Amino acid sequence: MYRNHCFSIILTCDRIVGNEREVSVMQKKPLPIGIEFYKKIIDKSFYYVDKTLLVKDLLEKGGEVNLFTRPRRFGKTLALSMLRTFFEKEIDQDGIVIDNRHYFRGTKIEQAGRPYIAHMGQYPVISLSLKSAKQPDFTMAYESLVDEIIKEYNRHRYVLESGFLTELYREKYIGIMNHKVGPIAYAKSLAFLSECLKAYHQKNVIILLDEYDVPLENSYFRGFYDEMIDFIRSLFESALKTNDALEFAVVTGCLRISRESIFTGLNNLKMVSILDESFAEFFGFTPQEVQKTLDDYGIRDREEEVKQWYDGYLFGHTEVYNPWSVINYVEDIISQNTEYPKPYWSNTSSNSIVRELVDGADDSVKTEIEQLIAGGSVEKPVHEEITYGEMHKSQDNLWNFLFFTGYLKAVSRRFASDTIYLTLTLPNDEIRYIYRNTIREWFEERKKDYNPTAFYEGMRTGDCEKIEEFINHQLSGSISYFDSAENFYHGYLLGILGGIGGYQIYSNREQGNGRPDLALEPHNPRVAAIIIEIKRVQKFSQMEAGCEQALQQMEEKNYAAKLLDEGYKTIFQYGFCFCKKSCMVKFSKLENG
Repeated sequence: MYRNHCFSIILTCDRIVGNEREVSVMQKKPLPIGIEFYKKIIDKSFYYVDKTLLVKDLLEKGGEVNLFTRPRRFGKTLALSMLRTFFEKEIDQDGIVIDNRHYFRGTKIEQAGRPYIAHMGQYPVISLSLKSAKQPDFTMAYESLVDEIIKEYNRHRYVLESGFLTELYREKYIGIMNHKVGPIAYAKSLAFLSECLKAYHQKNVIILLDEYDVPLENSYFRGFYDEMIDFIRSLFESALKTNDALEFAVVTGCLRISRESIFTGLNNLKMVSILDESFAEFFGFTPQEVQKTLDDYGIRDREEEVKQWYDGYLFGHTEVYNPWSVINYVEDIISQNTEYPKPYWSNTSSNSIVRELVDGADDSVKTEIEQLIAGGSVEKPVHEEITYGEMHKSQDNLWNFLFFTGYLKAVSRRFASDTIYLTLTLPNDEIRYIYRNTIREWFEERKKDYNPTAFYEGMRTGDCEKIEEFINHQLSGSISYFDSAENFYHGYLLGILGGIGGYQIYSNREQGNGRPDLALEPHNPRVAAIIIEIKRVQKFSQMEAGCEQALQQMEEKNYAAKLLDEGYKTIFQYGFCFCKKSCMVKFSKLENG
């Protein structure tokens, strides 16, 4: 038994008068600003740029698990909503099948023919968004994800009214739905729901997971990354790796997170990033789609302005416009809210990753940013798979995050020594505006806080209090401590000391019976030479012992011997110990003769 849903069609007619296109419209379709649900767009007659051929490509080219990474506001959520509407055999709480065929009348997928339409309304679908996990602590993030899982269980509760589930399965299902089970059950809940749905429908399940990287990014910055990644890994492994009831899955996000972090052993994973040509036209607007949209709203004369501000992205080799910005621009122009383009995309949300990496970047990065703003380009190695815990290990990661989150585009690529190198530029004037007014401002704010004079004075005089005060202030505002290794703090100190002046700086150079982390040899032999040894500990209570261990190591390995032999009168030895975002410094002094 089917329940049909009514819908309305708004008719338009155009007539040409002289050289002008007069649009005579009974009622122009409203633009779907902020509308991410396919059914609502069709039911309410919002304007829709037809992306339904994504269904055809998934059936022809897709893998068992497909991960699509695209910048924010490029239509990922709407795409998943369309896929769910197309594939799902939707059943209401009374056990009645809902007929969704009318949502695709006249669409491109309907015109593609029977082989594809035959899949419409044939599968049970599990659809889950992970964006609600953007919470201040793990408990709230976990409970938010559990709430989403419970909603999906409740949506499919019709399975409880059938005879397809055993009593044990019914009890477990009800326990999950009523929040009466523990974390292990929720970590495996998508796999269990798949089993239940397959038992009812006698068909494998399609799983749609939206914004999979939001919990990881948020937990990284909030300080509970390890807890969250353990839960997400378990959730994904059970649902996508060891799930015999899986037909196929589509996962979306902004960043391509490495297999080792949450996709361990997932050999059935097909990753599609902005470097890939496949599926390129289904996220964002193509030039032809933008031209038609401008025609439909009678503003084709603004095509060049739209291109200059919102075009310029390349997914594979396919030219793509930012859909969020195009729709907002058209709405503002036809409503006479503005006569000029605006940076709509910059106002959607802040990018904590980019800010964090800019805070930790050196002046060479600022120079390259200025070069990009002026219309130039930079060449950088690209690493498609990223772990948040390693994001600070190289400044190249800043460029990777800027590229994959839509702040840069690749105009050419080359392959050398097993590495892809991209020539990167700014995509358009909207992004150039963001660089001029946001990213450059971040650099300026950082510069105001960065006055190392007191730090340098402390290093020259043995004032550990001044040294600690400066470094702790820097760490608190610019560095994430999660998974930071000793070599990261080494690079951090080396970067700061690069501007001290009057010294030659050596890193890991052989001296005495070992290699001190840093040695500063003054040009004037009457000025104290400096040796630095760095330690990193797990607990704050271990920091003082770490400093003492560093000083003891310098003594035992006689690091000062070479400097004393060269005739320096005074040697300052510093033991630096780091724990998360805190630094402690101990000092000893050697006199020559």
